Amino acid sequence: MGSNTEDAPLKGTNPPQPSPKQSKLTPPPAIIIGAGLGGCAAALALKAQGFDVTVYERLKTFRRLGDSLGLGENALKLLRRWGGQRLYDDLCAIGNQAEDMQIREWSSGRVLARQPLMDMAGYIGHRGDYHEVFLQATRDAGVPILMDHEITSFDEAKPSITLADGREFAADVVIGADGIKSRARELVLGFKDHPRSSGYSCFRAYFPGSILKGEPKCAEFVGRDSVNIWIGDDTHVIQNTLRNGEEFNWILTRKLSEEKDLEITESWFQEGDLGEVARCIEGLDERIAAAIRRTPGCLDWKICYRDPLSTWVSRSHRIVLLGDSCHAHLPTSAQGASQATESAAVLAVCLNLAGKENVPLATRTYEKLRFARTRHSQTNGEDLRDRWHNALKNVKAGREIDPETIKMRNRPLYAFDAEADAMQRWHAVSSQVAEELREGCITPLFGPGSRSVTGTVAAEVGATGA
Repeated sequence: MGSNTEDAPLKGTNPPQPSPKQSKLTPPPAIIIGAGLGGCAAALALKAQGFDVTVYERLKTFRRLGDSLGLGENALKLLRRWGGQRLYDDLCAIGNQAEDMQIREWSSGRVLARQPLMDMAGYIGHRGDYHEVFLQATRDAGVPILMDHEITSFDEAKPSITLADGREFAADVVIGADGIKSRARELVLGFKDHPRSSGYSCFRAYFPGSILKGEPKCAEFVGRDSVNIWIGDDTHVIQNTLRNGEEFNWILTRKLSEEKDLEITESWFQEGDLGEVARCIEGLDERIAAAIRRTPGCLDWKICYRDPLSTWVSRSHRIVLLGDSCHAHLPTSAQGASQATESAAVLAVCLNLAGKENVPLATRTYEKLRFARTRHSQTNGEDLRDRWHNALKNVKAGREIDPETIKMRNRPLYAFDAEADAMQRWHAVSSQVAEELREGCITPLFGPGSRSVTGTVAAEVGATGA
């Protein structure tokens, strides 16, 4: 797998830079809300463009939470550009080093398709490990990360944030990278954006591989880095082994049917019922089923969904959303962190090109540059889930499985260079935005009055490497 990114130089390492005429005055000082992966990526991107940046985080400290997360080449090339080869190497070292992944039939474990792991999600590692490297890179860049600073309100006109202790801080732009439960999103939309059930749930577990020692059925997946996926009717299991078997992760996604299960509890910490897990894996290939049965505990994550937003920017045009706060992805997309990194790159370029005196032009151009691509990435995840969950139904109907129909289709996303694309399309899109700002009528990203995602916007996506 390393030959795809670690050994070969990434294309587009040095994108075109703004000319002195394009970069007007001093880039505006920015406040970033949230020190997660998206917030740190925004800090690195803005700092690389010469911004004065401060990050505010409500938590007192971070723990090693979560489980598997992937970073694709589309994000890694940007992170290397901002943080250097050392950051790139540190990130690659975290990820799974297997060359290939196998997509298997649910009950027999027969391999139905095999493809390079880089086609799935790039380097797959523990979210907490990636987060620690992002945090350190942000600090190394000289960006203050102020922990235990909870934001209670916004003034979008200034714009400013007010903390729980009453202190107020103003900037030229406020960036809401505060996740799926974003407070900044409520301000941008003008109402509380309630989640709705996707109709699916994930049981997730991450534990020391030593727990599986002595279990011969699991030996194939424990002694080395590996990724395997078992697909069944309306369900699939992903197994990920890291550090040559030191850590083991599995994710069981299932379609919900009972009305009580469809109740939305948007929590990443809800304890899973191992008895229910046992019922869900009936008939599963014994090699992975044995590993799941040895699992000491798991989490039950009801996968919630939000409709695409009509805007990512506040009425004053000076508070802007990024990452999960505006374009959260399903797990099967394997692009959530990578797309947040891309959005950080584009926002930083737009703010630099527009200049301190024209933040509204920057933020409104940013959302238009990003919406179609993030939407395309999101629907990739929905498409993959549906292809996996229906593949065996086709077999029962007498049709053989074509391996190409169940493979992941993320590789076309990787060639994209978000900074270079923003530079290339800046003039055309910012000219359209400038006209909308003069007329006082901003075209929504989605919904009534927006351009069709299957029309002009889709054409733009295809033209820019998505």
